Amino acid sequence: MNGAGGDAEALRARAVLWRKGHSFEEFTRGRVFVHHWGRTITHADNTIFTTLTLHYNPRYFNAEFARAEGHPDVVVCPMLVFNTVFGLSVQDLSEAGGMFLGIEDLTFYEPVYPGDTLTASSEVVDCRESKSDERHGIVTWHTRGFNQRKAQVVDFRRTNLVRKERFR
Repeated sequence: MNGAGGDAEALRARAVLWRKGHSFEEFTRGRVFVHHWGRTITHADNTIFTTLTLHYNPRYFNAEFARAEGHPDVVVCPMLVFNTVFGLSVQDLSEAGGMFLGIEDLTFYEPVYPGDTLTASSEVVDCRESKSDERHGIVTWHTRGFNQRKAQVVDFRRTNLVRKERFR
């Protein structure tokens, strides 16, 4: 029998398992990651995010209100900007697993508007052994988010436990 089940088995047999993320040993102070692709923020992204997260500031969903404040359009909710830039960094920094330990020094620099494309880069600012878990090290990155004009729109420091190579 060579039905759908057979096709799936053949596909699995040809599949290549890709390693995700980096191990602790691959992070060194000063190493910079320019994160892939970028993401264009749409009106729909902003509307659903502000609705689902109860961000009911009218500048995020009322164009006339935003224009009255001097904006050319609604302003993208800053927390959507932060989450998007954070998300762009995951594949390079934390996709291999390890507990998220927090964000510090989150700063927003200028408004983002629907249609803006966000990109991100991160620099390793600290690496150290974990004193309580031999399987992980602790890494802190300084992540910056930019719009399509290369203007910085957000930055923050983020810390994670990162699995050591021998425990992957």
